[in-house]
Amino acid sequence: MTKQEFVAEVARRAQLTNRDAGKAVEAFLDTVTDTLRNGGEVTFTGFGKFSTQRRAARTGVNPRNPGEKVHIPAARVPKFSAGSGLKSAVKQ
Repeated sequence: MTKQEFVAEVARRAQLTNRDAGKAVEAFLDTVTDTLRNGGEVTFTGFGKFSTQRRAARTGVNPRNPGEKVHIPAARVPKFSAGSGLKSAVKQ
């Protein structure tokens, strides 16, 4: 599902115009992004949790030249943990 398809489905289910649904989706995405950027977490009970995780520095292999080792620096990356409600819905 693309972002535009998602907006159209939100508009249909919430009986909104595509424009209003688009604004709501953008506001949601901006809020989650800003919260994670500032080191916070966003939790939706039963759905899941958006958070950040620290990835340690490590040594990797250059895929174009497998004999060459490269240093991969430490980074903070986004993480999503599915909640029990979402897990059980997907299993069915």
